[in-house]
Amino acid sequence: MQRINASIDVDKALYQQDINASIVHAQMLARQGIISATDAKAITTGLEQIRGEIAAGQMVFDPALEDIHMHVETRLKAIIGEAAGRLHTGRSRNDQVATDFRLFLRESITQLLVQVRDVQRALLDKAEQYAAAIMPGFTHLQIAQPVTFGHHLLAYGEMLARDYGRLQDCQKRLNECPLGAAALAGTSYPIDRQYTASQLGFEHPCHNSMDAVSARDFAAEFLATASICATHLSRLAEEICFWLSPTVGFISLSDAYTTGSSIMPQKRNPDAAELVRGKVGGMLGAFVGLITMLKGLPLTYSKDMQEDKAPVLQVIDNLSLCLAATAGMVADLTANTERMADAAALGYSTATDLADWLVQELNMPFRQAHHVTGALVKLAEEKGCTLDALDLTLMQGVEPRLHDGVYAVLSPAQSVQRRTSYGGTAPALVRDAVQTARVRYLC
Repeated sequence: MQRINASIDVDKALYQQDINASIVHAQMLARQGIISATDAKAITTGLEQIRGEIAAGQMVFDPALEDIHMHVETRLKAIIGEAAGRLHTGRSRNDQVATDFRLFLRESITQLLVQVRDVQRALLDKAEQYAAAIMPGFTHLQIAQPVTFGHHLLAYGEMLARDYGRLQDCQKRLNECPLGAAALAGTSYPIDRQYTASQLGFEHPCHNSMDAVSARDFAAEFLATASICATHLSRLAEEICFWLSPTVGFISLSDAYTTGSSIMPQKRNPDAAELVRGKVGGMLGAFVGLITMLKGLPLTYSKDMQEDKAPVLQVIDNLSLCLAATAGMVADLTANTERMADAAALGYSTATDLADWLVQELNMPFRQAHHVTGALVKLAEEKGCTLDALDLTLMQGVEPRLHDGVYAVLSPAQSVQRRTSYGGTAPALVRDAVQTARVRYLC
């Protein structure tokens, strides 16, 4: 029973938040005349001493005391005596843990927001550096149309911008203070919940005492948001693995983000990218586990809810690590622009440009232009050459109205230059997009 009941191995991570909330609670009790100013001062002094002891690794954690709250309270009594017992006036462990958890998650999200910006900054720097580097764009992992490497990287910047917004939204919604809701019904003491909420940086107290102690949707929302962000990081990690493969060879990474093989000395393995990709499963599982635990709980508090913190703490650590690794990899990578450009010329990637030219130059219906382009691609396949290497006379055998102006759209370089619609891949647009994104993301 002691082993299954104790949570100290997990919630000791919340000691700073528990002490901060307890200090504010004691100050509020004294302001309201519920306890004496002398007791409040003794409580505050004792709590600060305990903070220092825990930070210095001097606290011995005992599973018999169950959680961080009882450890702090027991140690406080040893330091200041019976006055410690007055700290718990007008509160319960139910509202206490809910407050600590919200404080911890709020602070953690603030740090994660900084790290998301770090990844975006690295992406913007590389996108600017490679704004004109031509590479193949893919659909179905088949070469589709030429794009620029800078444009490709900016796509991940946009994904992370949405992740940033979701984290902000999550932080805003959780920023309500449960303290003072007590066990579930509030308290008869004349407490000032607005004061404690304000002193702890909350927007306002939770409006309903039963909701205050039983709500964990803020944790579920964080895990869902973190899972989406991690999925975006995983997609980029997969592309890094793909680009780094010698058969593709689009990028290189230094030894800082690759490792050697234990038996094959020539190999450089993208372990950092693979681990970013691999950690997403656990983060998704954490969300599923928490939301499944919550789905069957009646109001208000049940001991099941003790299982809420471990997955959240683990996801915070893993997402932070993945963000740091991704920012490092992006900053570290070097593009092989010649290899990228050569690959962009494969697979008749300018076929769509040819079809568009037929529509615009010869006033051909797009469906007919699509058919003519397909015939010209087949001809190029038969001749074993690229579209821009086809002889004009041969092309005119497919469509007599073709003239030498068609060659202006058949190379990948010309293709990307022509993609000038808003959000397109033209190098000038990519450079503008980088500058615009710096304002949107970083200012």
